Amino acid sequence: MYDIIEKLRNSIIQHGFHNNRIYLMKLYEGDTPDILQDLDSLARNKGYGKIFAKVPASLIPVFTRKGYRHEATVPGFFRGVDDMVFMAKYFSPGRCLEKHKERIQDIIAISQEKNTHRLINNDEESVRIRRCLPSDALQMSLVYKQIFETYPFPIHDPAYLVDTMRNHGYSFCAMNREEMVALSSSEIDADSLSVEMTDFAVLPDWGGRGIAIRLLEQMEEEMLRMGMRTAYTIARTLSHGMNKTFGKMGYTYSGTLTNNSNISGHIESMNVWHKDLKSKWT
Repeated sequence: MYDIIEKLRNSIIQHGFHNNRIYLMKLYEGDTPDILQDLDSLARNKGYGKIFAKVPASLIPVFTRKGYRHEATVPGFFRGVDDMVFMAKYFSPGRCLEKHKERIQDIIAISQEKNTHRLINNDEESVRIRRCLPSDALQMSLVYKQIFETYPFPIHDPAYLVDTMRNHGYSFCAMNREEMVALSSSEIDADSLSVEMTDFAVLPDWGGRGIAIRLLEQMEEEMLRMGMRTAYTIARTLSHGMNKTFGKMGYTYSGTLTNNSNISGHIESMNVWHKDLKSKWT
């Protein structure tokens, strides 16, 4: 059973036992500070282990006073000007403890190395990148099922994928003739002119061939044309490939979300990377 997305006051939250958390996805600033008590009450009543909040940096003091800690930042998230921060509050002792701190730091360090060389094999000329259509949803769901046992959002459900593509997201695929071999998506926040680069999945036989980088390049070009200013991602901390992909593409690491998301059957920590899309032209 996936977590539900609903309104709390005038803000948007996701919550449930799948991720065992509340995610404050879109805060209406007029809801502060009262919404913080609402979030606490919901977390305690349901027994959730974490509240994870995406908020303007100007509200850091408000959230800090209520027991939140600052975990990551996306500079220029709001129309390329104001910063956004991820704040977290924990309700169980184990949820805030990072089990893989040294491994995560090693992966971040490797991913931050100044290596801009993009290795794409000559035999990948047959692979083309294109935008997905609602008619691709079933095939997309089958790819995601092969890669992720569980996921924070219901990407295994074709109806969810269709709804996302029709409302606020753009999906991209890598096709080897008629076979879909990789996927990704861009989740747009039109109000802030920011976009989350997410939902990357490459079939095992196609890994290590630069396909994720090709997807990300296409996504950036499309998002620039649509007027997006800032791109960011929330990547699995122990995924060498995805962290290196964003490092190679000029993204900056800005924090780790501890024990944050249910992916492939268990709760994982996530790294935040960000990029000013205008830098693509400089």
